Amino acid sequence: MATITTQLRSALLSAAASSSSPRRGGRRAPSSVRCDASPPAASASASLDPDFDKKAFRHNLTRSDNYNRKGFGHKKETLELMSQEYTSDVIKTLKDNGNEYTWGPVTVKLAEAYGFCWGVERAVQIAYEARKQFPEERIWITNEIIHNPTVNKRLEDMGVKDIPVNAGIKDFDVIEQGDVVVLPAFGAAVDEMYTLNEKNVQIVDTTCPWVSKVWNMVEKHKKGDYTSIIHGKYSHEETVATASFAGKYVIVKNMGEAMYVCDYILGGQLDGSSSTREEFLEKFKNAISPEFDPDLDLEKVGIANQTTMLKGETEEIGKLVEKTMLRKFGVENANDHFVAFNTICDATQERQDAMYQLVKDKVDLILVVGGWNSSNTSHLQEIGELSGIPSYWIDSEVRIGPGNRISYKLNVLSDTSRYFMVSLSRQRTGYHKAYHNWSYFWCINSGQGC
Repeated sequence: MATITTQLRSALLSAAASSSSPRRGGRRAPSSVRCDASPPAASASASLDPDFDKKAFRHNLTRSDNYNRKGFGHKKETLELMSQEYTSDVIKTLKDNGNEYTWGPVTVKLAEAYGFCWGVERAVQIAYEARKQFPEERIWITNEIIHNPTVNKRLEDMGVKDIPVNAGIKDFDVIEQGDVVVLPAFGAAVDEMYTLNEKNVQIVDTTCPWVSKVWNMVEKHKKGDYTSIIHGKYSHEETVATASFAGKYVIVKNMGEAMYVCDYILGGQLDGSSSTREEFLEKFKNAISPEFDPDLDLEKVGIANQTTMLKGETEEIGKLVEKTMLRKFGVENANDHFVAFNTICDATQERQDAMYQLVKDKVDLILVVGGWNSSNTSHLQEIGELSGIPSYWIDSEVRIGPGNRISYKLNVLSDTSRYFMVSLSRQRTGYHKAYHNWSYFWCINSGQGC
């Protein structure tokens, strides 16, 4: 019977570190924003007037003396630290052998695209630099820098503190003038930026440029009086930030929710899945802009997305919405009622393409290694699962225990995240006999921590 050897466990350890996932030394307390994208009912952050010019504010903020998004000149030292923590001889062996190597009876293949993407590497680098630049100042962070337990623990060890969260609302009152506040790779909501700017703190912005690109897109929607249909997860930090820059918006998680919205636009003539206005508002109560009216706000729509969603699904949603508007308003009026641009980031697409390449071959199973709150990793596991290959989402090598048993997370084919303990078999749950005579054991890393 094939077993998980010490070397293979080391391979998984290094892979997890490279991807954004190891769970060493415990996990820091979560510091997520409210669980919906709507403005909080009560918050220590400022409540902005509906006519507040968010684009002009961000433009001025990025040019102020208390703002930095380029680092502090310590790139060499921080990159050396990151290289020590997130590389290994095992990964080097795989890369030197065409991303495939055999340990005993088990062959491991590393995905062509893995590890930190440029945006995440940049975010972590700047965050590490901030501590070196401000050795004595109090440093806060508005959310996890990325969805990577190791990186987050490292920042915690450096003395970077989470902004306290009480009843789902961040308490910005703990931040004082002269403090340093890091904005994570996912970005931050515009009201949070405004509050921090008013407090005259040093803002260190590590927002991924691809995320900023989406902000620019929804701002264009707002300027053209289009409602943004955002393909994303309404509680994800990136989507919360994106929604804060939009005018009117509705967030759809998947094709099913997009179909519901389009059916409502067509008065129930698409597939009959929608119902009354009241039911629409209840269904999307956590995923719509304030005072959203589906009878008025779905006449002109634009497509945007959380950058880590499945590209294929975003494209399908875009085509569905476009066909819906063509059907309702006619070809001659299409441009007045629908706009769409591609905002999937390159690194996300490269990793999804790498997974699609892996599933073309017959394999025994796929391990997707990434943080358990990583949207990127969830979609990579989804690709393997929907291809009929047993695919397990783990966050580090410690999830593989004696007897080839895996503790893993599943949140793909159901609406609720669940945690299981299984053996390396095709069974879904429980303890079962492990595979015999493996030919391939595939390992892909999400890499981005998003």
